[in-house]
Amino acid sequence: MGKVSNLNKFRKRKAREDAATQAAENRVRFGRTKEQRQRDDAQSERTKHRLDQHRREQAPDEDSSG
Repeated sequence: MGKVSNLNKFRKRKAREDAATQAAENRVRFGRTKEQRQRDDAQSERTKHRLDQHRREQAPDEDSSG
């Protein structure tokens, strides 16, 4: 007599393996390296700093206070 198998276990295992394979492909396709993230963060920080340097100070509007 053969061994009784629960087909749900096989189906779920197959689904997990497929999901893991898809996740690995997505990490390669869409992922960024640590160096790329750091470079982008530094660039955005420089841009923000530069914009702050060019900002004009607005005088408070005396008529709107009351």
